[in-house]
Amino acid sequence: MNQRAFDLAQLRTFVAVAEAGSVSAGAERVFLSQSSVSEQLKKLEERAGQPLFLRGKQGVTATPAGAKLLDHARRILAMSEAAFEDLQGRSLDGELRIAITDYYRPHDVARVLKMFSEQHPRLRLHVTVLPSAVIDSSVEDDTTFDIGLSLRIMMPGTKRATGTNARASSTVVRREKLVWAMSADADPQHLAAPFHLVLLPSTCQLQRFVVRLLDERNVPYLVSHSASGMAGLQLALKAGLGISCLNESSIGSGMVPCPATIGLPQLPSVEFHLLPARPGESALVTNARAAFMRLLA
Repeated sequence: MNQRAFDLAQLRTFVAVAEAGSVSAGAERVFLSQSSVSEQLKKLEERAGQPLFLRGKQGVTATPAGAKLLDHARRILAMSEAAFEDLQGRSLDGELRIAITDYYRPHDVARVLKMFSEQHPRLRLHVTVLPSAVIDSSVEDDTTFDIGLSLRIMMPGTKRATGTNARASSTVVRREKLVWAMSADADPQHLAAPFHLVLLPSTCQLQRFVVRLLDERNVPYLVSHSASGMAGLQLALKAGLGISCLNESSIGSGMVPCPATIGLPQLPSVEFHLLPARPGESALVTNARAAFMRLLA
C-alpha cells in the first residue's frame, strides 16, 4: 500500500467509531468484533503518525488530528460510494424532494444530507422540514415530496407505532427513547407542579401526545413557551423557560434529562420511519430511497 494513502476499510471503521462514540458501538455499525476494530484503529493511527482518539471510561472523543481526519474521511468515503454507484449504472441524476421530521438527529442531520449530496453530486436536493403527521398523511400524494422520513411514537403495551396505515410497509431506520429535558443550569429542586412546558405547535404529534399524557395522569402544567421549530424549542430549553419532551438525539449542549424524582410520567420510545415506495414512482426516486436508507442505517 502507498504509505501516503489511507485504507478505506480503516477510514470506514474510524468514522463509525467517531460517530458512535465508542469502540463497541462502532463495531456494531461495521459488523466487526471489538478486537478487529481496535486493531484497525491502531493501524490507522500508526499510518497517521499521531493519536486520533482520546479514550476514557465514557467512550472515545476525537483529538484535533482525529477531528481533521474525520472531515476528510467522510468526503473520501462519499466519493468512493459515488464512484461505485456510477460504474454500476446507478448514478443519481435529477431532482429529489425529501420531507423530514424536525426531530431526526437535529444536531447531525445537516451532515447526513451533505454526505448524501456528496455521494451523488449530480442529484439536486430539495429538503423540507414538515410535521410527521403531514408526512405520513401525504404517503399517497407525490406532489409534495418524493421521500419522507417521519417520527412515530411507540405506544406503551403495544409493538406498533402511531401513524397512518402506511406503517406496515415503511422502514424503521432509527429507534430512540423519549426523555423529559430541561436546562443544564436549572435547579431540579425548583421543578414542581404545575410544570412549565416548552412546546411546539399543536400540529406536532409528539407535543399532542405529551399534553394528552399529562392530562390523563392528572399532572398539573402550563405552557410557558411555544416554539415554531426544533431550533427555537432547544433555545428556550437552554434559557430555562421550562421543560419539554424530546427524543435523545435532540438533547444537545446546555440541556440535560430531568431527574426521575420530580414526578413526571414515564415516556415511551419513538421510531423514525422511511416511507415506502409509491405506485409508479420513477427509477430515480426508487434508487435514491435505497441509497438514502443505506446512509441513514
